[in-house]
Amino acid sequence: MVGPSSQISKLLVGLLFTTLIYYVYMDYNLYVRIRDFPINGNNDNSSLVQYQAVTWVQCEINPLCEVTVKAVLLDHTNYYLLAPSVTIIDDLVRISDARLITPNAISFFHVFVAVLSAKCVSSDSLAYRRIGVVLFEFRTWLDDLDGHVARVRKHIKGEHSEIGTSGYYIDGICDALGCTALIIGILAFFRNNPPRRGYVQLPTTNTETKDGLYTSKVAIKKIVKRLGFFVIQLIISSAAWNRYIALYQDLLENDWVSSAESLNQNAILTSSFFYGICWVWRVVNIHNMLHCLLLAIFCDKTWEFLCYMQYMGFGVLFAVICATELHFIEAKNFVFNRITNANDS
Repeated sequence: MVGPSSQISKLLVGLLFTTLIYYVYMDYNLYVRIRDFPINGNNDNSSLVQYQAVTWVQCEINPLCEVTVKAVLLDHTNYYLLAPSVTIIDDLVRISDARLITPNAISFFHVFVAVLSAKCVSSDSLAYRRIGVVLFEFRTWLDDLDGHVARVRKHIKGEHSEIGTSGYYIDGICDALGCTALIIGILAFFRNNPPRRGYVQLPTTNTETKDGLYTSKVAIKKIVKRLGFFVIQLIISSAAWNRYIALYQDLLENDWVSSAESLNQNAILTSSFFYGICWVWRVVNIHNMLHCLLLAIFCDKTWEFLCYMQYMGFGVLFAVICATELHFIEAKNFVFNRITNANDS
């Protein structure tokens, strides 16, 4: 079970399903917001009703107000839970106004939190491993905080990756160090607590058997193999996800565009197919894969999760990458072909 008692188990399972329902509800509202309301920077027609004028949740904490490429590619937990909570906490304690607290300092600090989390995850005690999960989610919250502070100080609205800046690379390195610490913690746990293969009938019994049955331990080589496959999937997911954020930002959020180009950008941003591509990346990006791994650790199902992802993860990732690559090529051709046709006419 998920918790130490049936009541806690039911509570946690209910909380999980409530969160999933909330994500579905917000996904629907995001789709309606993109489809029915103008997106800032792409359609400023004053005759159209702005989303900010009809929403009952103030835009400071409403993730649907500022729609950007990175926002719709973010995983549900970061976009719908962590980012609004970061804004609320910052409004209360004004972290972004404290000049001694820099985004890079926050990034370095969440590496330290990740190391503490890894230490707990390596423990034989399920309670300590669950504490490690909570600590790593706090690290993820801090990862959102450093980006929020950086955007507030630069007066940038909405989620946006400043590719090529020193902060971008420092944040990426700190994220990699945090993930590495977590993986090492999991490996240390499996080394001390190797999973079992399953029950095997023995012709004779001994002190290690029960009713002629025993469970053999999985060799460390297989543990490293399956954990290594998952690490490779994380690397592929991270590289591809960041690549498409950069490509789509450059294609769809370029301010130095003509009116015709702006209309084409808006047509792509509001298309159902683009939303579908982004939604799939919300599920398979590195952040959500880590959330799933942490959930498996919390439920004491880490080995089963790694077995499930061993080959299926590669298939899903490569399918999504191929579909996204084809969509980007079509989107790019659509923008430039429409511009060419408009100029020719």
